[in-house]
Amino acid sequence: MIGVLSLLTIAFAVSLDSFGVGLTYGLRNMKLPWRSLLFIAGCSATSILIAMLFGSWLLSYLPTAVAEAIGGVILLFIGGWAIYQAYKPAETKEKTKEEEWVFKFEIKMLGIVIQILRKPMVADIDNSGTITGREAMLLGIALSLDAFGAGIGASLIGFSPVWMAISVAVMSALFVTLGMKSGRFFSGSLLIKRFAFIPGALLMMIGVFSFT
Repeated sequence: MIGVLSLLTIAFAVSLDSFGVGLTYGLRNMKLPWRSLLFIAGCSATSILIAMLFGSWLLSYLPTAVAEAIGGVILLFIGGWAIYQAYKPAETKEKTKEEEWVFKFEIKMLGIVIQILRKPMVADIDNSGTITGREAMLLGIALSLDAFGAGIGASLIGFSPVWMAISVAVMSALFVTLGMKSGRFFSGSLLIKRFAFIPGALLMMIGVFSFT
Protein backbone atom coordinates (compact mmCIF):
# COMPACT_ATOMS: atom_id res chain seq x y z
CA MET A 1 0.00 0.00 0.00
CA ILE A 2 2.82 2.39 0.89
CA GLY A 3 4.52 1.55 -2.41
CA VAL A 4 1.37 2.44 -4.36
CA LEU A 5 0.96 5.72 -2.48
CA SER A 6 4.61 6.61 -3.11
CA LEU A 7 4.25 5.83 -6.82
CA LEU A 8 1.13 7.99 -7.09
CA THR A 9 2.85 10.76 -5.12
CA ILE A 10 5.74 10.89 -7.60
CA ALA A 11 3.32 10.79 -10.54
CA PHE A 12 1.34 13.61 -8.92
CA ALA A 13 4.48 15.70 -8.33
CA VAL A 14 5.89 15.41 -11.86
CA SER A 15 2.45 16.05 -13.41
CA LEU A 16 1.48 19.12 -11.38
CA ASP A 17 3.10 21.51 -13.88
CA SER A 18 0.38 20.40 -16.27
CA PHE A 19 -2.23 22.04 -14.03
CA GLY A 20 -0.42 25.39 -14.17
CA VAL A 21 -0.20 25.19 -17.96
CA GLY A 22 -3.87 24.25 -18.22
CA LEU A 23 -4.79 27.10 -15.87
CA THR A 24 -2.93 29.58 -18.07
CA TYR A 25 -4.78 28.38 -21.16
CA GLY A 26 -8.10 28.39 -19.34
CA LEU A 27 -7.63 32.00 -18.25
CA ARG A 28 -7.21 32.94 -21.91
CA ASN A 29 -10.05 30.74 -23.18
CA MET A 30 -7.71 28.71 -25.35
CA LYS A 31 -8.65 25.32 -26.76
CA LEU A 32 -6.81 22.02 -26.43
CA PRO A 33 -8.33 19.27 -28.64
CA TRP A 34 -8.53 15.79 -27.16
CA ARG A 35 -5.95 14.53 -29.66
CA SER A 36 -3.46 17.12 -28.45
CA LEU A 37 -4.26 16.18 -24.86
CA LEU A 38 -3.57 12.50 -25.61
CA PHE A 39 -0.32 13.44 -27.34
CA ILE A 40 0.83 15.44 -24.31
CA ALA A 41 -0.01 12.54 -22.00
CA GLY A 42 1.83 10.18 -24.34
CA CYS A 43 4.94 12.36 -24.30
CA SER A 44 5.01 12.36 -20.51
CA ALA A 45 4.50 8.59 -20.35
CA THR A 46 7.18 7.92 -22.97
CA SER A 47 9.67 10.21 -21.26
CA ILE A 48 9.32 8.60 -17.85
CA LEU A 49 9.24 5.08 -19.33
CA ILE A 50 12.54 5.65 -21.16
CA ALA A 51 14.05 7.19 -18.04
CA MET A 52 12.94 4.30 -15.85
CA LEU A 53 14.17 1.68 -18.32
CA PHE A 54 17.54 3.42 -18.22
CA GLY A 55 17.35 3.36 -14.44
CA SER A 56 16.51 -0.36 -14.52
CA TRP A 57 19.58 -0.95 -16.68
CA LEU A 58 21.72 0.87 -14.12
CA LEU A 59 20.09 -1.16 -11.39
CA SER A 60 21.47 -4.37 -12.90
CA TYR A 61 25.00 -3.09 -12.30
CA LEU A 62 24.52 -1.60 -8.83
CA PRO A 63 23.84 -3.14 -5.41
CA THR A 64 20.24 -2.54 -4.33
CA ALA A 65 21.20 -0.37 -1.35
CA VAL A 66 23.48 1.83 -3.48
CA ALA A 67 20.86 2.17 -6.23
CA GLU A 68 18.17 3.19 -3.73
CA ALA A 69 20.51 5.76 -2.18
CA ILE A 70 21.35 7.24 -5.60
CA GLY A 71 17.66 7.31 -6.52
CA GLY A 72 16.83 9.10 -3.28
CA VAL A 73 19.54 11.69 -3.87
CA ILE A 74 18.29 12.30 -7.43
CA LEU A 75 14.74 12.92 -6.19
CA LEU A 76 16.04 15.20 -3.42
CA PHE A 77 18.05 17.20 -5.94
CA ILE A 78 15.22 17.49 -8.47
CA GLY A 79 12.78 18.45 -5.72
CA GLY A 80 15.10 21.10 -4.32
CA TRP A 81 15.79 22.48 -7.79
CA ALA A 82 12.06 22.65 -8.55
CA ILE A 83 11.45 24.68 -5.39
CA TYR A 84 14.34 27.02 -6.24
CA GLN A 85 13.07 27.55 -9.80
CA ALA A 86 9.56 28.28 -8.51
CA TYR A 87 10.68 31.10 -6.22
CA LYS A 88 13.93 32.45 -7.68
CA PRO A 89 13.83 36.18 -8.53
CA ALA A 90 13.40 37.21 -12.13
CA GLU A 91 16.60 37.88 -14.04
CA THR A 92 17.21 41.51 -14.90
CA LYS A 93 20.54 41.24 -16.67
CA GLU A 94 20.27 42.22 -20.33
CA LYS A 95 22.13 40.37 -23.06
CA THR A 96 23.55 42.03 -26.14
CA LYS A 97 21.84 41.22 -29.44
CA GLU A 98 24.84 39.19 -30.55
CA GLU A 99 24.90 37.12 -27.35
CA GLU A 100 21.16 36.56 -27.55
CA TRP A 101 21.36 35.43 -31.19
CA VAL A 102 24.17 32.94 -30.50
CA PHE A 103 22.24 31.53 -27.52
CA LYS A 104 19.12 31.00 -29.59
CA PHE A 105 21.09 29.53 -32.48
CA GLU A 106 22.94 26.99 -30.36
CA ILE A 107 20.03 25.68 -28.29
CA LYS A 108 17.03 26.91 -30.20
CA MET A 109 14.80 23.92 -29.51
CA LEU A 110 15.71 23.74 -25.82
CA GLY A 111 15.08 27.47 -25.58
CA ILE A 112 11.58 27.00 -26.94
CA VAL A 113 10.87 24.27 -24.42
CA ILE A 114 12.14 26.40 -21.53
CA GLN A 115 10.01 29.33 -22.63
CA ILE A 116 6.93 27.13 -22.82
CA LEU A 117 7.49 26.04 -19.24
CA ARG A 118 7.90 29.64 -18.08
CA LYS A 119 5.29 31.16 -20.40
CA PRO A 120 2.83 28.51 -21.63
CA MET A 121 1.36 30.94 -24.18
CA VAL A 122 4.57 30.59 -26.24
CA ALA A 123 3.32 27.13 -27.27
CA ASP A 124 0.60 28.78 -29.36
CA ILE A 125 3.02 29.51 -32.21
CA ASP A 126 0.41 30.57 -34.77
CA ASN A 127 -1.66 32.58 -32.25
CA SER A 128 -4.76 30.65 -33.25
CA GLY A 129 -5.99 30.11 -29.71
CA THR A 130 -5.85 26.33 -30.21
CA ILE A 131 -2.93 24.01 -29.38
CA THR A 132 -2.55 21.48 -32.21
CA GLY A 133 0.08 19.59 -34.20
CA ARG A 134 3.62 20.84 -33.70
CA GLU A 135 2.46 23.06 -30.84
CA ALA A 136 1.15 20.03 -28.94
CA MET A 137 4.46 18.27 -29.58
CA LEU A 138 6.49 21.15 -28.11
CA LEU A 139 4.17 21.40 -25.13
CA GLY A 140 4.34 17.65 -24.57
CA ILE A 141 8.15 17.72 -24.62
CA ALA A 142 8.18 20.66 -22.23
CA LEU A 143 5.93 18.96 -19.71
CA SER A 144 7.89 15.69 -19.90
CA LEU A 145 11.30 17.17 -19.04
CA ASP A 146 10.80 17.06 -15.27
CA ALA A 147 9.43 13.54 -15.51
CA PHE A 148 12.62 12.25 -17.14
CA GLY A 149 14.93 13.02 -14.25
CA ALA A 150 12.42 11.89 -11.66
CA GLY A 151 11.89 8.69 -13.63
CA ILE A 152 15.54 7.67 -13.28
CA GLY A 153 15.42 8.25 -9.54
CA ALA A 154 12.12 6.39 -9.16
CA SER A 155 13.46 3.41 -11.10
CA LEU A 156 16.56 3.15 -8.93
CA ILE A 157 14.35 3.13 -5.84
CA GLY A 158 12.41 0.21 -7.30
CA PHE A 159 9.15 1.50 -8.78
CA SER A 160 7.52 -0.21 -11.78
CA PRO A 161 8.28 1.62 -15.08
CA VAL A 162 4.98 0.57 -16.67
CA TRP A 163 2.74 1.59 -13.77
CA MET A 164 4.65 4.84 -13.31
CA ALA A 165 4.28 5.69 -17.01
CA ILE A 166 0.54 4.95 -16.91
CA SER A 167 0.08 7.01 -13.74
CA VAL A 168 1.97 9.99 -15.17
CA ALA A 169 0.05 9.86 -18.46
CA VAL A 170 -3.32 9.82 -16.68
CA MET A 171 -2.39 12.56 -14.21
CA SER A 172 -0.86 14.80 -16.89
CA ALA A 173 -4.04 14.66 -18.97
CA LEU A 174 -6.19 15.07 -15.86
CA PHE A 175 -4.28 18.08 -14.54
CA VAL A 176 -4.23 19.89 -17.90
CA THR A 177 -8.00 19.40 -18.15
CA LEU A 178 -8.66 20.47 -14.55
CA GLY A 179 -6.34 23.45 -15.00
CA MET A 180 -8.18 24.67 -18.09
CA LYS A 181 -11.56 24.31 -16.38
CA SER A 182 -10.28 26.05 -13.24
CA GLY A 183 -8.84 28.91 -15.29
CA ARG A 184 -12.33 30.27 -15.85
CA PHE A 185 -12.70 30.83 -12.11
CA PHE A 186 -9.37 32.57 -11.46
CA SER A 187 -8.51 36.18 -12.23
CA GLY A 188 -4.77 35.52 -11.80
CA SER A 189 -2.23 32.84 -10.89
CA LEU A 190 -1.13 34.36 -7.54
CA LEU A 191 -2.83 31.60 -5.55
CA ILE A 192 -1.11 28.93 -7.63
CA LYS A 193 2.23 30.68 -7.17
CA ARG A 194 1.92 30.40 -3.39
CA PHE A 195 1.75 26.62 -3.67
CA ALA A 196 4.44 26.23 -6.34
CA PHE A 197 6.66 24.46 -3.81
CA ILE A 198 4.39 21.40 -3.61
CA PRO A 199 5.83 19.31 -6.51
CA GLY A 200 9.40 19.81 -5.32
CA ALA A 201 8.49 19.12 -1.70
CA LEU A 202 6.75 15.87 -2.63
CA LEU A 203 9.74 14.62 -4.62
CA MET A 204 12.07 15.49 -1.74
CA MET A 205 9.76 13.65 0.67
CA ILE A 206 9.92 10.45 -1.41
CA GLY A 207 13.69 10.90 -1.67
CA VAL A 208 14.00 11.08 2.12
CA PHE A 209 11.73 8.06 2.62
CA SER A 210 13.95 6.00 0.31
CA PHE A 211 16.70 6.17 2.97
CA THR A 212 14.46 4.73 5.71
